[in-house]
Amino acid sequence: MTKQNTKKLVAEFLGTFGLVFAGTGAIVINGASNGAITHVGISLTFGLIVLAMIYTFGDVSGAHLNPAVTAAFAAARRFSWREAPGYILAQITGALAASGLLRRLFPSDEKLGITFPAGGWGQSFILEVVLTFLLMLVILSVSTGSKEKGITAGVAIGAIIGLEAMFAGPICGASMNPARSLAPAIVSGHVQFLWIYILAPVLGAMLAVPACCAFREPGCCWVAKSNNFAAEQSAPGCCEGAKTRN
Repeated sequence: MTKQNTKKLVAEFLGTFGLVFAGTGAIVINGASNGAITHVGISLTFGLIVLAMIYTFGDVSGAHLNPAVTAAFAAARRFSWREAPGYILAQITGALAASGLLRRLFPSDEKLGITFPAGGWGQSFILEVVLTFLLMLVILSVSTGSKEKGITAGVAIGAIIGLEAMFAGPICGASMNPARSLAPAIVSGHVQFLWIYILAPVLGAMLAVPACCAFREPGCCWVAKSNNFAAEQSAPGCCEGAKTRN
């Protein structure tokens, strides 16, 4: 492993740690403080921490912070499948570290900010698919290659996460991120609905890739002119050559 690759993995670890610590921490502290943060505050916390992590780590690792995003970038040929397992492992490890720390800080909290359906599981599954689809569509439109960086990317991605958490959070939890749901579920021991928050975000993110091709220029996403990944990164089209609008 090269020094540059190590830096990328450290960035994904720290970025996902920050996301889960602040986001699920807001949920935990809201409960501990009798609702002082409020649902709106929790939603804003998720959006703002993602914005901050993009500005901090976007030019290093791309600030994926989400296994579903990493998988969709690879499916769109913006990112190498060979690097994907390392990114996903770093993200999950960072999320677990955050939930583990929250457990130590708030041992009386039983759920640690887990995501779970307020109604039927089918309702939440569909919501998570649609929410992650919209999130990934925004990410594909404002990122540069496989990197979420720049003023536009941070604001747009942070905004849609905060918006979706605000309106859909009370029903499905608005996870959109397998690592964000996996860590508190494992650490708290509440895993009965975890499958929803692993499968649905991955499905939604993957569906965004052909949708990107439907409204972007020809050559978008998987229609590459070369089997060489470096060549694909420089090819024209929305998913190989999208430019961040600064």
